Amino acid sequence: MYDFSTLMRDIEQLQHHSIVRIHEIGRSVLHKPIIELQIGEGETYVHMNASFHANEWITSAVVMAFVRDYVQALKNKQHLCGYDVQSLYKKTTLSIVPMVNPDGVDLVLHGKKAAQHYEEEVLRINEGSEDFSQWKANIRGVDLNNQFPAKWEIEKERKVPKAPAPRDFPGFSPLTEPEVQAMATLTMERDFLKVLAFHTQGKEIYWGYEQCEPPEAEEEVNEFAKWSGYVPVRYIDSHAGYRDWFIFNWKRCGYTIELGEGVNPLPFSQFHSIYNESIGIFMTALART
Repeated sequence: MYDFSTLMRDIEQLQHHSIVRIHEIGRSVLHKPIIELQIGEGETYVHMNASFHANEWITSAVVMAFVRDYVQALKNKQHLCGYDVQSLYKKTTLSIVPMVNPDGVDLVLHGKKAAQHYEEEVLRINEGSEDFSQWKANIRGVDLNNQFPAKWEIEKERKVPKAPAPRDFPGFSPLTEPEVQAMATLTMERDFLKVLAFHTQGKEIYWGYEQCEPPEAEEEVNEFAKWSGYVPVRYIDSHAGYRDWFIFNWKRCGYTIELGEGVNPLPFSQFHSIYNESIGIFMTALART
């Protein structure tokens, strides 16, 4: 499993590498730091994130493996997936938020005690069950990937939960949750060229939103598909997600990559196959700037 403390240990290891810059961009409801890692010298920023949804915690392990391998290749002056990482480092800055929802991840992996003073509340939201394996929301029962102001009102109307729930409740208004506020502020400040949000599962890549995506998105997603075998899907009937909001407002490339397949939470035994499928996406996204 890959929980918040594992993430922080991995980040501590990265502190020994001067090429990795570590920023706290905000705090979760339970005051856990939300960390952004930056690698690169370029003025062009490419952003990736993972674990918007609590039971999709394997995505954090995958993106941190990307980071470790990228750093190793830079240190050893090696190529990665055939790409010259030194030139990528000079022209592009990689921004990664490896765990958007640390409170939710720890709730899924460690149960009610991880909720601290929200213990009674999460039990109530979860209808008394102590099995939190299907929990996607943050610790307050808000689905963080339904919180962005891109036709949020449509999601509010049609989502079944009208109050905090383990999944799908978009909040009482957009941008209410500290985790989402941190991501929105970061995105506005950094002026990303493109964003990739890693989720599970389905081996699909969602790449369009409301016909706001630029023409080059199709070419790039087809490159991702060649590397991964994942299926590009242009439009889905969904709004208020991070990627939706980015494409809607910036008219730039945004991708939701649905890693692996099966039932969430995916077993950690899928880690290596997921990594092998998606490392080419990671490198191609950095290279196509």
